[in-house]
Formats: sequence, C-alpha cells, structure tokens
Amino acid sequence: MSLKNQITINERPYEKCLKYGPEYLTDAELLSVFIRSGSKKSSCLDIARKLLGENNDGMGLLRLLSLTVPEFAKNEGIGEVKAIQLSCIMELSKRIWRMQRSGGVKFTDPGFVADYYMQELRTKKVEISRVLFLDTKGQLIKEKDISIGTVNASLLAPREIFLEALKYEAVNIILLHNHPSGDPTASNEDVSTTVRIKRAGDLLGIKLLDHIIIGDNTYTSMAERGYIN
Repeated sequence: MSLKNQITINERPYEKCLKYGPEYLTDAELLSVFIRSGSKKSSCLDIARKLLGENNDGMGLLRLLSLTVPEFAKNEGIGEVKAIQLSCIMELSKRIWRMQRSGGVKFTDPGFVADYYMQELRTKKVEISRVLFLDTKGQLIKEKDISIGTVNASLLAPREIFLEALKYEAVNIILLHNHPSGDPTASNEDVSTTVRIKRAGDLLGIKLLDHIIIGDNTYTSMAERGYIN
C-alpha cells in the first residue's frame, strides 16, 4: 500500500502534514491550517471547503485570488483578522508567482508579460487597467493601476499615464488590462484607446511597446496583431 493510501480520512491536517508532509494535504486541508478554528456550526475544514467553492462554483484555489478582505469576512467562521491573514496569503502567493518569472528578464516579450500577470488578473471581476513603465533595456521600473472599471469597460487617461511615465523617467510603456469574461479579443474601444495613447507617446518620445489583454489563461497582444507599429 502506498504512503498516500495509508493516510486515513480521520487524521487532522496538522498531524497529516507533520507525518507525511504538506504535499499530501488537499487544497481544503492546506487552507484549514491557516483558518485554524471553526465556528459553532462548521469545522475549519468545512469552512475551507466553502471558501474554495467545492460546493459552489468549483474554481478552487483560483477563486481565492480575487477575494478582498470584506469578501473573505462575509464567510461563516471568518472574522476580520482571519480575513486579513487570508488576503495577505493570497497576495504573497501572487508575488512569489511573479518573482519566479521576473528574474531580470526584459518585459518586451508579450507571452512573458501575459504569463507574469495571468494568475493575478484572470480571476478579477472588473477590468483593471495597468501601465508598466520600462527603462531603455526593457526592465520594469514601476507598475501602476490607472483605472478600475466595470465588468464591461475601463477608461485610460493618456495625461495621467504620461505624467507618471515622466515622473519615473520611463522611455517605454506597456498597457495591460483584463477581460473578466475570459475572452481577450480586443474591442473597438481597446483598439482606439491603443492608437490614441500610442500617438500621444510618440509626441513625447515615450514608446508604447504593446497593449496586452488578459483573458482566462489566454491573451491578446495588440503589437502581435499589428495595431502598434
């Protein structure tokens, strides 16, 4: 009998982790370790399962990445302190994901940029428009969210973008936003916004390298599609 098969269903996550290692814990068991205690009606494992959506939408761990502190706190057995802790764990996970992929790599390849931000943005419920400010070598100087829109649209203000670019002495920028629908197909508004910002950048000597749209494990690069020359 394999080690995995020897694990009994009655073993608590702490004991199971100590005996076999964290790799043998389920997603719900791992999460329950951080939740620590349950409520009068539910155990910490039950609460973890509900948070993961195992009895709801089935998105599992990805569902947690998009939850805010108030959204965590709405769940049974999750008070403000636990909500803050869980939110910080999610943010830490996203930063580890991104750090593993940065490693001094130039932010000039659309596939790399999309992969770098994919896990953070693919689960967002509204459009988030972000600008990446780059130096002459394509290294990331700063990133900033310019707007948070509705589920259908977000607005980018060229003036704000280029004021920030001048502030950070960036010579190149990349626009980035997500489509909550999961379909990264560029809309007419996306195309017109890209052209407008490119023209403004050309006048200031700040080059728009790309406008990348994040979908659900897929992306669209406006540069690859020929909208940016």
